[in-house]
Amino acid sequence: MNHSAISVAGPRAREIAELLVLFVGVSAVVYVIVVCALIWAIRRKRAATRFEDDDARRAADRKSRHIIGAATALSVLILITLALADFFVQRSLSAHPVDALRVVVTGHQYWWEIEYDDPAPSQRVRTANELHIPVGRPVELVLTSRDVIHSFWLPSITGKKDLIPGHTTSEVLVAEKPGVFTGQCAEFCGLQHAKMRLVMHAVSPEEYEAWRQQQLQPGRQPATDEERRGQSVFTKSSCILCHSIQGTDAAATVGPDLTHIASRTTLAAGTLPNDQSNMATWILSPHAIKPGVQMPATQLAPADLAALTRYLASLQ
Repeated sequence: MNHSAISVAGPRAREIAELLVLFVGVSAVVYVIVVCALIWAIRRKRAATRFEDDDARRAADRKSRHIIGAATALSVLILITLALADFFVQRSLSAHPVDALRVVVTGHQYWWEIEYDDPAPSQRVRTANELHIPVGRPVELVLTSRDVIHSFWLPSITGKKDLIPGHTTSEVLVAEKPGVFTGQCAEFCGLQHAKMRLVMHAVSPEEYEAWRQQQLQPGRQPATDEERRGQSVFTKSSCILCHSIQGTDAAATVGPDLTHIASRTTLAAGTLPNDQSNMATWILSPHAIKPGVQMPATQLAPADLAALTRYLASLQ
């Protein structure tokens, strides 16, 4: 996985990285010059006592004023150059391309709700914590929050953008190459801010369309007695009060949509690998893994828990 603002895989991240290199490079040069000037000033102060007449002292003072004037002018020029570089990068990042794939991202404590917009409601895909995009196509993210301020950040692909309750902001990203890229909430949003992660899969347009069609399907029907028991446990327990599985009576929107939970690589917004063992641990004691998380613990008999996790693991 890639999680670096320097190892870029998108044009917007590249512009930000180049701006960073420019600022760091100029700052390093200025730092060296200032240190050299400080050393020169200290030595000059010590040498000033050796001047034997006023003419020599005045000549030295004139030289100092010229140097200070030149340094001031150079500082102003550097600041203007950096301000212009920042302005043009910001203007480029603010551009909104046409024919962009529109994805609505909503921040929650502490997970990401992701909905792929479409004029036809039946063609909208709703998932959580994992973003799939086609390589080379612009994606417009419409960002908002349900509770506190969050910040969307995929360092290898694009910069940071805040998600503000009651408002919408937008961010455009483009992946130049296939791969798996990780992101993070970059605004402190509560106790489990550090465990509000995101995974982005950049795939070919054909793979993206196949994934989208698979996500549009209702939840897989149980194929074994254990899976049928697991579905029954799900619909009769507190799970149904927060989660939805298309094709069942579960239609709540408080927590992540679980229709295709088994197709995701992680649980709890990147906290755990997605397997049955971790799923069972997460269901029984989520606060032991993410203290302060909104999901309540669900106490189940061992046989019911095994059936439930087996059913959820079948939801590809």
